[in-house]
Amino acid sequence: MTKFFYMKRTFFLLIAGLFALLTTPSGATSPAKNQKGERLAALPRIAIAGLAIESSTFSPALTQEEAFHAKYGTEVFSSYPFLSAGSSIRQRATWFPTVVGKAIPGGAVTREAYESLVKKTLESLAKNGPYDGLFFDIHGAMSVVGLDDPEGDFIVRIREVLGKKVIISTSMDLHGNVSWRLAENTDLITCYRMAPHEDAMETKQRAVENLLARIESGKGKPAYKAWIPVPILLPGEKTSTRIEPAKSIYEAVAPATEQAGILDAAIWVGYAWADEPRNHAVVMVTGDDKAKVTQTAERLAKSFWDARKNFVFVAPTGTLQESLDKAVASDKHPFLISDSGDNPTAGGAGDVTWTLKEILARPEFKTQDGPSLIYASIPGPELVEKAIAAGVGGKVDGTAGAKVDARYAPPVRIAGVVESIESGDVNAEVEVVVRVGSVHVIVTKKRKPYHLESDFTRLGLDPRKADIVVVKIGYLVPELYDMRADWILALTPGGVDQDLERLDYKRIKRPMFPLDKDMKEPDLKAKLVPSSDTL
Repeated sequence: MTKFFYMKRTFFLLIAGLFALLTTPSGATSPAKNQKGERLAALPRIAIAGLAIESSTFSPALTQEEAFHAKYGTEVFSSYPFLSAGSSIRQRATWFPTVVGKAIPGGAVTREAYESLVKKTLESLAKNGPYDGLFFDIHGAMSVVGLDDPEGDFIVRIREVLGKKVIISTSMDLHGNVSWRLAENTDLITCYRMAPHEDAMETKQRAVENLLARIESGKGKPAYKAWIPVPILLPGEKTSTRIEPAKSIYEAVAPATEQAGILDAAIWVGYAWADEPRNHAVVMVTGDDKAKVTQTAERLAKSFWDARKNFVFVAPTGTLQESLDKAVASDKHPFLISDSGDNPTAGGAGDVTWTLKEILARPEFKTQDGPSLIYASIPGPELVEKAIAAGVGGKVDGTAGAKVDARYAPPVRIAGVVESIESGDVNAEVEVVVRVGSVHVIVTKKRKPYHLESDFTRLGLDPRKADIVVVKIGYLVPELYDMRADWILALTPGGVDQDLERLDYKRIKRPMFPLDKDMKEPDLKAKLVPSSDTL
């Protein structure tokens, strides 16, 4: 009788275990534990969603849905190494990835594209609720045609599906914007602390770990969220954390979070090339100690404001002519020139031809034995097709650029020898190199920023051996920065013009530094944001 009883119990346990294994949702591999190491009754249910882009409203370009290269369902995990299968964080929750899209910066997103992506996200979220938390992965500088504060609109619509109780943890770029509406509807919020953004993935992981910690500990939403708008609007090229004063301002953020009663602190520079009321700097601090939260936020905001007149460009600057003159005369190679006004990594259309037209007109580059110059890049699908027809070593003659932004120069004529043809790049689709005199022009089917040495070498170009490399970019990303022998930031025209006073702002809140240089001291007292529970 006893033996039969134990056999029945063993059989029952085996069946129960098999049933639990078969019914465990995707992403759940073992029971979660709280901060004390105690086993939780059930894994937290956490959704993932987000759309990210920087959108210049001063560019005539428009961004369509396909530019986001959206990932759906489990393919979303590939965007986050810290959520790879078997990772410790992955095992702490049952994950429900919905839609995550990230686009190269550009013009405003069409309303149709925005509504389509938001609709897909909301429908996916509605299928698997309820949730304990949401990891909301956004940039914060998306502009949408006919809609102010898209990220604020997006999170409000998410709340309508998820409800008030779900804890939302938001990860952002420090060049994003934090409206009061976004601050109200999120619970945990953080942003990058480095520009260039070498800590991007670290920031996303911090947002997720903060979310898990508050759920596992049972502490839930932080008691206080302090929000301080700082009336400063500066380009990223003046606020790089490589140099002072941004270096010290941002170095103070991490230590601020180590105080008891503080969960996270963040400073947003804001996005300078969009004309909306939310475009300005912001400080936010979250935590459970009211005094420390407000005092820390006010201290960080004051440090930013007090340093406002000390921000300078991260590199020497000059007109394009001055930049080319300096590069040609230099014995330091490669000499990098940032074609900053049409920087596609900041929201420029990427097809302004003004700089390339000026380069091709310079006598130094007219012959093949002139200073070698690589120009990256200009979109020209028709010229690409001609180059493919001509083949490597063949001659090509056609125009490129200025299909989107022809305000400064018309399409540029490129007549030269095809040096290479490559396809398969997810952004450019097809890239060709055409040599005109001593200039190697990279022409793409679709616009593409060039960040990595491999972007050049896959085309048969060696940027380290070139005399001059001109890149449509602002501050140099790490790989280009490490490659440079010398560098200058050319103040060229375009949708992300570094001279903000040349831009026709109409809707940002004024006064705003540096547009209003003699403005009065602003009110930098912390404003406590209501909990999302009260919305």
